[in-house]
Amino acid sequence: MDALSSVASHPVWFACALALSTALWVRKKRRWAPGTCPVDLSGKTAIVTGANSGIGKYVALDLARRNAHTVLACRSLERGRAALEEIRRATGNPRVELRLLDTSSMASVRDFAQKFLEKNKRLDILVNNAGASGLPHTITVEGLELSFATNVLGPFLLTNLLLDALKASAPARIVNVSSSMHYWGSVDVRCLTGEERMKSSSQVYNSTKLMNVIFTTELHRRLRGTVSVNALHPGIVKTEIMRYYSWWARLLFNMCSFFLKTPKEGATSTIYCAVSQQVEGISGKYFDSDCSLAVPLPLAEDPAIGQKFWEAAERLTGLGGGGEKLGGNK
Repeated sequence: MDALSSVASHPVWFACALALSTALWVRKKRRWAPGTCPVDLSGKTAIVTGANSGIGKYVALDLARRNAHTVLACRSLERGRAALEEIRRATGNPRVELRLLDTSSMASVRDFAQKFLEKNKRLDILVNNAGASGLPHTITVEGLELSFATNVLGPFLLTNLLLDALKASAPARIVNVSSSMHYWGSVDVRCLTGEERMKSSSQVYNSTKLMNVIFTTELHRRLRGTVSVNALHPGIVKTEIMRYYSWWARLLFNMCSFFLKTPKEGATSTIYCAVSQQVEGISGKYFDSDCSLAVPLPLAEDPAIGQKFWEAAERLTGLGGGGEKLGGNK
């Protein structure tokens, strides 16, 4: 113990600790914050999926404050209306609207896209935020595994159906909310239909987040610079993401909540990718929760894996079979 105390009190140790603390403080002070970004979105249109709560609601709130025509794409009518009223009241922006969307249903995605395009020919920002974790293994009426449909195939279909509107608004941005958990994910396209079942709900979630990054990099290759698309990690955020887990898992999560980001803080990296001037011209990248560029899992950038994923997602969502135009399809 005396030896340890001696080392800890050594001037070199103290100097190193002071330097590290200073570096961390400077990094925190320099961290990008939405309030410091002057970008105005007047005349622009944005869609945020899962905008009735958590990260999505704060992203939509920020975009509405920047005067964007902001579409809240929500599954729940009741919760969506509550979020709509809150955002309109907080921002004074009358061009905030609610449209129903369930990303686990490809029929719902198609209906949403059709109704949006009937009234809007342009789309400047698409934030694919909606997602779920801990869902029970279920096969939907469309023959898709519920978690993969919600987190992967729904956003894939929605993005492709809206691509023409995004291209008409270039430079437009697509933002895919992923997670650092993608580093522990695996890729097996048979999981998209439940043909292959993963061992745990955590493994399922990690793999859906990995597929979000794969989708991002492959879409970037196909768009060839016409529209930017990036993925991000929002951080570990205290949201309702644990609601489908066991009571003890929820208890543990809540016990750690003091150390977690609030939804408002967790929305920062998403907003950064959606509006910041620093991201202009950047595409096909993965950003960490502090808004810095990060290196994703290497296989997420593998063109062969991206091609295989795209072909499977295209087939399962029915893209290409009904005359839809794909994102720069090879």
